[in-house]
Amino acid sequence: MKTLNELAELIGGTVVGDGEVEIHRVAGIDNAQPGEITFLANPKYLPLLQTTQASAVMVKPGIEAPGVSLLVCPNPYLAFAKILTALHVAKPECRGIMEGAFVDPEAKIADGVTIYPGCVIGKGVTVGSGTTLYPGVLLYDNVTVGEDCLIHAGTVVREGCRIGNRVIIQPKAVVGSDGFGFAPDGGGYFKIPQVGIVVIEDDVEIGANACLDRAAMGVTRIGRGSKLDNLVQIGHNVKVGEDSIIVAQAGIAGSTEVGKHCTFGGQVGIAGHLKIGDNTMVGGQSGITANLPNGGVFSGTPAIPHRNWLRASMTFAKLPEMRKEINRLKRQVEELQALVKEG
Repeated sequence: MKTLNELAELIGGTVVGDGEVEIHRVAGIDNAQPGEITFLANPKYLPLLQTTQASAVMVKPGIEAPGVSLLVCPNPYLAFAKILTALHVAKPECRGIMEGAFVDPEAKIADGVTIYPGCVIGKGVTVGSGTTLYPGVLLYDNVTVGEDCLIHAGTVVREGCRIGNRVIIQPKAVVGSDGFGFAPDGGGYFKIPQVGIVVIEDDVEIGANACLDRAAMGVTRIGRGSKLDNLVQIGHNVKVGEDSIIVAQAGIAGSTEVGKHCTFGGQVGIAGHLKIGDNTMVGGQSGITANLPNGGVFSGTPAIPHRNWLRASMTFAKLPEMRKEINRLKRQVEELQALVKEG
């Protein structure tokens, strides 16, 4: 429980009203009760300020609500996330190495680490202070995991891969599986050994069942602060820049380089050996087959500028009628040509 003044200090906001009111949880604006704080980010919910039972509301500057304590901040949605974390998210209790976990004698486990039953920690592994490994996590030999990480149940991190600090990996993700590399050998294929690693930098989150392939040689890298959703596929030797967002079921083929602060919608497919510029946005289900410049917004397959795609998509439904019209005009032209020949 915190006072509204304490929450204002946490997010750098300003209190209008009673700053000593005590807040114990966050709730939606339409069902919040006394002792709870809610937020207003969308103007269409303004009328609910008159009826909400919340003890306080996070709002943008310029919004007034007599009789309601307000926490004024430039970005209520971001403030909501920070306050939700402060009030509802507790750091996991340190429980040490629990019975039923296997830790190789040559692994280096720092103080304050929790390793649940069913975990297997290989030779030469290093795990930093404050990290929690949930049941069934497998760390192959020579893996490095930084401080204050959360690696959830069933995750596999293969040999030599390196994970930074404050990384969150959701259940069943696979880090460092073999890249998809095969050399044609007559009628068959010869497997190309994948001898590189995956490096996940600080403050990255990896979604459930995501797969990050180890490099054929060198490094597959996920840049600091990037967030990968569930079921994302990252091919070998891919480089993802800092603070990028990749939504569920997207896939990036081998050796493609993604810039900083890029956003890819769900089911985006990116071909291999491409370069995607910084601050690039790509709409869901798009297919990228060529390099993209900095700062563009693209959609479609193959991806084109988003505005052009919007115009094209408006035409799709009209194509059957347009085809009929074209055929009608074609017949008219043929009839006119026949008349000209007769004349």
